[in-house]
Amino acid sequence: MDSVWVLQHSPIETLGTIEDTLQAEGLSSRYIRPFAGEPVPQAMDSAPALVVMGGPMGVYDQERHPFLRDEMRLIEDALRLDRPILGVCLGSQLIAATLGGSVTRGRKNEIGWHPVHLTPEASRDQLFQSVASSFLPFHWHGDIFDLPRGAVSLARSDLTEHQAFCYGERVYGLLFHLEATREVITGMVESFAGELEEEDLDGEAILAQATERLGPMHTIGRAVFARWAELARF
Repeated sequence: MDSVWVLQHSPIETLGTIEDTLQAEGLSSRYIRPFAGEPVPQAMDSAPALVVMGGPMGVYDQERHPFLRDEMRLIEDALRLDRPILGVCLGSQLIAATLGGSVTRGRKNEIGWHPVHLTPEASRDQLFQSVASSFLPFHWHGDIFDLPRGAVSLARSDLTEHQAFCYGERVYGLLFHLEATREVITGMVESFAGELEEEDLDGEAILAQATERLGPMHTIGRAVFARWAELARF
């Protein structure tokens, strides 16, 4: 089977634990790095699925980052072919925008460890049905999306109405970072220190909290990503 394509927008925002899950399910992955000048494929061809990762830019930055338009065209092609898609943070926003939803700045940046609460619909969702109704994932975003027409909201937080959604049975967007490892979080704290300053947040405290919080989050992430990976195998 061909590799799952992964659109990467920042050197530090890798697949994290998604990669472990894909490998456990017998799937390989191939990074496509438009931020480093790699072209975005024009069509999915034989790639079985698409993962769209987070990044420091916004959906509305298409003049500065024209590759975002190319990514949305690739997402459109994956939708047309009914290929599984998973979007994380910026990736969820790009999927939402491709489906006709709007992406805007939120009231404030949501950074660090904040609880999310699953919607009643999540209890019937194939990825989230066995997940606790509230849990504590890692966040790093300033933009939010409106729920696209035809999508189902799966999670919210106190600050953000839509933290996760599904569209049909094979397309998922997660605003929070279930995949984040200590390495990824450390990279974000170091690389995006200006955002922490703006919000008067302590990066060292965020990393200290990771010690006890990463384990439970990764348990949830493994379950969710394994169910999504199953979609990519068929």
